[in-house]
Amino acid sequence: MSGKNVTDVVLADAEGVARAAQILESGGLVALPTETVYGLAARADSAEAVAKIYWAKGRPDFNPLIVHVRDLAQAEEIAVIDDRARNLAERFWPGPLTLILPLREGARIAGAVTAGLPRIALRQPAHRVMQAVLAQTGFPVAAPSANRSEEISPTRADHVTVSLGERCPLVLDGGASQKGLESTIVALRGAGAGAEDGGWSLLRPGPVTKETLERILGPETPNVDAGIEAPGQMARHYSPGKPMRLSVGGAAEGEFFIGFGEVAGDCNLSPSGDLNEAAARLYDCLHRAAASDKSAIAVAPIPYGEVGRAINDRLHRAAAPLD
Repeated sequence: MSGKNVTDVVLADAEGVARAAQILESGGLVALPTETVYGLAARADSAEAVAKIYWAKGRPDFNPLIVHVRDLAQAEEIAVIDDRARNLAERFWPGPLTLILPLREGARIAGAVTAGLPRIALRQPAHRVMQAVLAQTGFPVAAPSANRSEEISPTRADHVTVSLGERCPLVLDGGASQKGLESTIVALRGAGAGAEDGGWSLLRPGPVTKETLERILGPETPNVDAGIEAPGQMARHYSPGKPMRLSVGGAAEGEFFIGFGEVAGDCNLSPSGDLNEAAARLYDCLHRAAASDKSAIAVAPIPYGEVGRAINDRLHRAAAPLD
């Protein structure tokens, strides 16, 4: 590739995985596919490697990172895991659920990963490519979405190269992300302190829904004074760089229209009204809208409830006023 995008994009086959593992071993950056979105990966035990993530994304240093682990046993080397956390991990790992847990004393994790906080975000990914890389390297990997901070998350390899360009030297192309939305993030209060009833907070809605979590954990007990504890909590995020109107029936002049169900548009999230399909296509439609010659974006109404909550969360953050 040439110009801005001088990144190598290679197939996520055995050769590509081996090359990615080698780069990570040496403290470099690699963009990897996961079942949620593409992640910008670096070894989580190296301060120098983690610093490259913040630099490449232009990410504020108070915004912590998610660490991807090989399995529950590796997670237990990093965090204090109580019965609630173990239950959730056994139900949803590998998969799109991130747990915020107390950082274990002596864990080999760079301080910048947690942004200096005493808790850490952990997830075991389900995608075969990320699993293969984790198996080869042996160390946990920090991997936020592979895009510039506040921009639209990537669900395809070309989304990564457009956003990051030469800041990411290698992208493994594993095709389109299956889920299309970042993982659900849950903070378990009192975890590790013998308080099995310490409450919990949904910090970022995602594929594992609030309704599902409440059936397992009971009613949510939000901690409104906790501040930034996890990725995806910034008021402005996933931005296409254009003004957006939400929950409208059609486009005004000069607007790219993202439809849903029978409400057609320049890009339709799901003609059949399937919210899971809409989630998988959301970022791709936002990328198309951002690249269009239209100066603004309008989005059809998306039902709330289940995964619709996560879609609307992303849309409201994407539509936050531009600076």
